[in-house]
Amino acid sequence: MDKPQPVSRLDTTVQGLVGLGVERVDGPAKVSGQAIYAAEYRVDDVAYGVLVGAGIGKGKVVSVDVDAVKGLPGVIDVVTDYDTFIRVSQQGGETEAPTQGVKDIEYFGEIVAIVLGDTYEAARDAAIRLPIEYDTGAGVFAFSMDAERDGDLPENNTPAQSAQGDIDAAMDAAPVTVDVTYTTPSQNSAAMEPHASLAMWDGDGALTLYGAYQMPTSDAQQLAKSLGVAASKVRIVSRFIGGGFGSKLGIAPESVAAAVAAKRLGRPVKAVMMRQQVFDVTVRRSNTSQRMRLGAGTDGRLVAIGHETTASNLDTEDYFEPAGISTHFLYAGENRKVSHDLVRVNWLLSGSMRAPGEAVGLIALECAMDELAEKLGIDPIELRLLNEPAEDPEKKVPFSSRSLKAALTQGAERFGWSKRQPAGARREGDWLIGMGVASAARANTLMKSSAKVALHPDGTATVSSAMTDIGTGSYTILTQIAADMLGLPLDRIRMELGDTNHVPAAGSGGSWGAASAGSAVYLAAQTIRQKLAKAMDVDEEELTLKDGQAIARNRSVPIGSLTEGEPIEATGTIDKGKQEELFNQASYGAHFAEVGVNVVTGEIRVRRMLGVFGAGRILNQQTARSQCLGGMTFGIGAALHEELIHDERTGKIVNRDLAEYHIPVNADVPDLDVVFLPERDIHANPIHAKGIGEVGICGAAGAVANAVYNATGIRVRDFPITLDKLMPHLPQE
Repeated sequence: MDKPQPVSRLDTTVQGLVGLGVERVDGPAKVSGQAIYAAEYRVDDVAYGVLVGAGIGKGKVVSVDVDAVKGLPGVIDVVTDYDTFIRVSQQGGETEAPTQGVKDIEYFGEIVAIVLGDTYEAARDAAIRLPIEYDTGAGVFAFSMDAERDGDLPENNTPAQSAQGDIDAAMDAAPVTVDVTYTTPSQNSAAMEPHASLAMWDGDGALTLYGAYQMPTSDAQQLAKSLGVAASKVRIVSRFIGGGFGSKLGIAPESVAAAVAAKRLGRPVKAVMMRQQVFDVTVRRSNTSQRMRLGAGTDGRLVAIGHETTASNLDTEDYFEPAGISTHFLYAGENRKVSHDLVRVNWLLSGSMRAPGEAVGLIALECAMDELAEKLGIDPIELRLLNEPAEDPEKKVPFSSRSLKAALTQGAERFGWSKRQPAGARREGDWLIGMGVASAARANTLMKSSAKVALHPDGTATVSSAMTDIGTGSYTILTQIAADMLGLPLDRIRMELGDTNHVPAAGSGGSWGAASAGSAVYLAAQTIRQKLAKAMDVDEEELTLKDGQAIARNRSVPIGSLTEGEPIEATGTIDKGKQEELFNQASYGAHFAEVGVNVVTGEIRVRRMLGVFGAGRILNQQTARSQCLGGMTFGIGAALHEELIHDERTGKIVNRDLAEYHIPVNADVPDLDVVFLPERDIHANPIHAKGIGEVGICGAAGAVANAVYNATGIRVRDFPITLDKLMPHLPQE
């Protein structure tokens, strides 16, 4: 993508399917149980594997008493491959093997063995009984800001350290300042489907793994490197995924364990994590401590922005939660500092969870902006509008498109922001009522992806790619693009996704899936259009494709008849290019929330929320809205509910199931309102779309937190905001 694409063929196709709220084409298969997920494939002679996690938080495995359980009914074997088994899940997009070697224990629950049985129940029983002897070592099981910090970190979506101007001097000179620290806890993705792998080897030493993975192309390379085999010998099939939110970006321990066990046994092995193991050994969003410094003139214009984050991870891992990623460009201000440090702890790996960085970083930034607005005595929206930058304030490049101002102003009118009262002023019986706002921003990126399109003589088309659908709507969106470009009804497009036997794709993650894979389908279909025009002996601009007919020069023929009996095939490939360097590309939005806080119980209820977003061309109104609804729900959870708790004696996650790890349920989520602003981004890709999957969470928790403050006058900086943090300060009358 080296040049802008001012003209998109999607604007001139006549069917107009792209942009409509088309219902999910995979919906009937899902609701009828015909959509097969990783753990549901039926194969002959399968053995069931149950993972065994370490019972200590730091130390070494001395011995595993395999003989103690091998004689139990239905037990086949116990496999312990200390060198090959992976210690932690891999980060998304990496192609090297994750950290391997599990004899040295780095965190509680680390997978050290897999027990195999003829039935799942037999394997589970033996796994529970398996005796393991450890040599316990001294670990770091609590997060402390007094601990030594590691700031020498590699780039991770954003530089770990950056500075511009002199923030210290600017803060000293600024007439109005805020210098506060916000803390957020560890979180779990809590996807509905647990991690699962079904591994089988063929006689040629090739592995097929049916897995719940978001990025099969890179995941297959990770798996091959872990097993010491050629990448060409590994196939991953991941056709349907029951949610991932980042936890399935890279391979997890069950994949390697199942593959090693299958090779050892010479028969297929299925390994499905128990819910507790999903919490114990996949990936967590890091906890953070974020120091926010804002300095402004009396007119409200920022002169200093500081966002210094301390997160946590294992000693052997360099991933850091990039909480300041949007702070680089969201507001103007000439003196800036954004930094990230790590404290090393013996906790589960921290890695990407939905909107890594922005989801928690915009809690701190947007709450700090509200605190500054209060000190200045101006409206929080006015403060944000005053600090709208004309260009990227650090890179000094233009924005490709930016709808933040429109989102704030139009959202304010729709939400009734003018009725907002001062903090603590609005009361209805026992309920204090408040409104809050927060900006949303999520960097947009394009990732190398391919798609193959085949037009068949019967007038149907097949689209194939290693691209996945984790519940976001990929099957539907790509069907719409192909149907519009080829002039075919939706039911004449067949989608084949999530298989590394197909052309490679970046997969689902980072909000790049729809635009990247969609652009690949677009380019492949564009090539087929050119071939069809040649077959009709006309210029492509003269050709109209509609309802299965090719129309040009007063002639109309079935599209399939132009194939001359053989499929017309084309592969489209898109990749990032100079446009990403020449322009700052991001999706934007604004969240508005109204909450009620009960003065007697401290209970917090979100009464209503509005999200207004600009994300380029909206490919499907229904699936895009669903993504934003999900993101806003995540925001409610981050603000009020979600918190992983670690036992400070062992590092063990205490609340490791969906009963005790609190996520929003129906009663916590009101009727959410979502609005999309008309926008096209000609610098992003040829279909003019930008990421929507994660911008819905960005800033959502900040809006809820700001509403709680407006309702009560109580500023809580330690998340989640629970009633115990409010009750001592609530009115007693």
